[in-house]
Amino acid sequence: MKQGLSGRKVPEMGAKTPEHTVSSGNVFADLGLPNAEELQAKAALAHQIASIVTHRHLTQVEAAGILGTGQPKVSELLAGRLDGFSIERLIRYLNALDRDVQIIVSPKPRTRARATLKVTGKARSVSITDVACSG
Repeated sequence: MKQGLSGRKVPEMGAKTPEHTVSSGNVFADLGLPNAEELQAKAALAHQIASIVTHRHLTQVEAAGILGTGQPKVSELLAGRLDGFSIERLIRYLNALDRDVQIIVSPKPRTRARATLKVTGKARSVSITDVACSG
């Protein structure tokens, strides 16, 4: 490695590029986990909830009061431990946080082999989150 103009180390010409795997766009599928599409959708919904809680500067106890659950569940949700949460429950939480949730069903394009599940949303503290999952 040599030092570039920015001061960062850069690989020298002809240096071997490390091997890597290109993602499918769904880290859960890349890891070979079952129900990868559902996991990806739940992660995207949980991210929206966490962004709202952060933006509003809510404590976990305050968030729990709004969501109608206990603080330990909010802790699990914010830590990304989503096993105990259904997609429907996460949607109810978003509604409790004054967010509309729209589910749009449309035919898949003929050019794609499988239909997809897509969660798209806006939260004030983050840019648009757009997650597509094959399903």
